[in-house]
Amino acid sequence: MSGIPEIITVGRVSVDLYPTTEGPMRDVRTLQKSVGGTATNVAVAAARLGRRAALVTKVGYDEFGDDVTHGLTDRFNVDTRWVSTHPTLKTPLAFAELNPRTEPNIIFYREPSGPDMELVPEDVADLPIDEAGIFWVPATRFSNEPSMSTVTGMLHRRGRAAETILDLDWRYQFWDSEHAAHEVINPMLDQFSVVIGNRDECRVAVGTEVPNLAADRILETGATCAVIKLGGDGVMVATADGERETVAPYPVEAVCGLGAGDAFGGAFCDAVLAGVGFVEAARRGNAAGAIVAARLLCADDMPYPDEIDQVISDGKVTT
Repeated sequence: MSGIPEIITVGRVSVDLYPTTEGPMRDVRTLQKSVGGTATNVAVAAARLGRRAALVTKVGYDEFGDDVTHGLTDRFNVDTRWVSTHPTLKTPLAFAELNPRTEPNIIFYREPSGPDMELVPEDVADLPIDEAGIFWVPATRFSNEPSMSTVTGMLHRRGRAAETILDLDWRYQFWDSEHAAHEVINPMLDQFSVVIGNRDECRVAVGTEVPNLAADRILETGATCAVIKLGGDGVMVATADGERETVAPYPVEAVCGLGAGDAFGGAFCDAVLAGVGFVEAARRGNAAGAIVAARLLCADDMPYPDEIDQVISDGKVTT
C-alpha cells in the first residue's frame, strides 16, 4: 500500500480470543480468534468504511505476529508500513471473558511487555504524521517508555493539527494507579484537538466524571471538541464554539461489550474526514458502535457504510 494515509492510529495490537459462550473462563471450551487492540480496531473500522488507514505498532517475531500483519493487510486493507517487529517479545494475546457479556473482562498476556510499547523514533522516522487528516492516539501509549517519548515526539511533529485525537482509553492494567495515570495523561491534553472518553476515563484524565464539567475542563486546554460517552444515555459533544448536544444511542441487545467504542471511533473519524460536523460524526459513531455491540468480534465485525446508514434510517439495530 502506498500514498498518504487519511488516518493514522498508534497503539496496541493483539490476537484476540473470544469465548462462544457467556460465563467464567473455566467453563469455556471454544474460542474464536480475531485481531484486536484499540488503535488496531479503529484503523480497521476506518478502513472498512473506505478510508486509507495506517496502523503504527509492533508485533513479535512469532507466528501470531505473522498472523496479525497478514490479517491487517489481506483481510482488513490496513496500511502496515509502520508495523514493525520486535526481535524477542511475543505478540500479545487478549482473552475476552464474557462474564457478563455486556462488560467483558479482558485477560491480557503481555509479559514482560507488549512489543507495541517498545516503539522508538527510528520506527516512525518516515511517518507522514503532519500530512494525515487524523492522528489517533490512545492514552495507554503514555503509560511506559519508550512508547511515551516516541509518541510525544510524534505529537510535537504534528503540532496539534486538526484533527489530532486522544482516546482516553482507560485500561487499569497499564498503570500503577488512577492517580499515576492522571499525572501523566492530564498534561498531555494540550497536544490534542479532540478528546474522546467515557465518564470513568474523564475522571482519570480531568478529575471529574460529570459530563459538562469534564467537557469544560477538556475545552479549557485549547481543544476544539470534547466527546463524552454516556453509555446508555448516548454521547455528549461539546465544541469550543459553544455547541453542546447529547446524541441519542441506538437500541441494541448486546452480544459483546467489546469493540463498540472502537467502532464509534472509526465511524467518527470517517465522518470527520467527510467534512460533517462533530455532532453528526458522533451520530454515525453511535450507529457503528451499536452494530458491533450486537456482534461477537471486534475487528472482523466492524460495519460497512450501508449498515451504518440502515441503522440511522431505522433508528435501531436489526439483527
